[in-house]
Amino acid sequence: MPTLFKLKFAALALSAPLALSSACQSNTSKTETSTTTTAEAPKADSAASAAPKPISKPLISTIYTADPSAHVFNGKIYIYPSHDIEAGIPENDNGDHFAMRDYHILSMDSIGGKVTDHGVALDIKDIPWAGRQLWAPDVAFKNGTYYLYFPVKDKQDVFRIGVATSTSPTGPFKAQPKPIEGSFSIDPAVFTDTDGNSYMYFGGIWGGQLQRWATGKYEANGSKTDSGKNNEPALSAKVVRLSKDMLHFAEPVKDVKIVDENGKPLLTGDHDRRFFEGSWMHKYNGKYYFSYSTGDTHFLAYAVGDSPYGPFTYKGVIMNPVQGWTTHHSIVEIKGKWYIFYHDTELSGKTWLRNVKVTELKRKPDGTIETIDAYVKQ
Repeated sequence: MPTLFKLKFAALALSAPLALSSACQSNTSKTETSTTTTAEAPKADSAASAAPKPISKPLISTIYTADPSAHVFNGKIYIYPSHDIEAGIPENDNGDHFAMRDYHILSMDSIGGKVTDHGVALDIKDIPWAGRQLWAPDVAFKNGTYYLYFPVKDKQDVFRIGVATSTSPTGPFKAQPKPIEGSFSIDPAVFTDTDGNSYMYFGGIWGGQLQRWATGKYEANGSKTDSGKNNEPALSAKVVRLSKDMLHFAEPVKDVKIVDENGKPLLTGDHDRRFFEGSWMHKYNGKYYFSYSTGDTHFLAYAVGDSPYGPFTYKGVIMNPVQGWTTHHSIVEIKGKWYIFYHDTELSGKTWLRNVKVTELKRKPDGTIETIDAYVKQ
């Protein structure tokens, strides 16, 4: 989940903001609606026609969605995104303008097919301990139950990670009365290995508050960024094995160690490669692929290891910068092909009003992921 708006972006230079005449009104009912994957395009003008063309269209255009976590359950594709809204909050370094208040769940039978919005699956008002900002979620299935993991600030304005359950992949979900003990920061992503063990990867710096936990305790007046420590090892994403009931951490939280080709930890000043937010884990040919966003440099990068705990050796860029602040992704195998779900701001041109997309992910014979350009020159 992006956390800062800086006009430093290579990403915004990719295309001029696209207007949407009556853009994406919020839909908060539980009534299911459907849309095709071809969103209504804005009228072309000279600037837009000269801009690079996106390789994929928004999956849905009736609401704004971001941070898509995609899964296949019972042969059907389910997408668990953030639900962006126009809250009228000025942009700031804390990301207060990302003021999401509920989750909608999307589904589709196949890539390129009709997308269904199943309405509100969880609302912030139904989370007893929540304060504000319901950011990027993920879902796992085990024991006949679907577990929705979500970050939200508590009533002391500290991000914690909660869990809600349902017997249906589309909800509604019922939140546990308290956050997961020992949880903090943002962007939970849950990976279940072939041996049945499930692991949560999480964390995000800057507005995600990870830098405020550097000492093991939350520092309310700690730094807003990770700057000033360029020659020190970068802040790490976190990993923890989940309990068998999927509601607790089964062990102390560990660092996700990302190293370069010489086995040395990536440094804070290495903004093109160091972890920022948006963890995801997938397994391919026995190797563990840890992927993430570099945040202020807008790359989706990946590193590969032999264990779900790492260490992970940096391998390269999955996706070059998109239009907007940054991106947040998921990678999933569907009918023998691999796909990456991501977001940009094609519909609104506004950093905090995003739209989810999908495109195929391809690999070389050695397992290396081919870098994706989300736009092509017209």
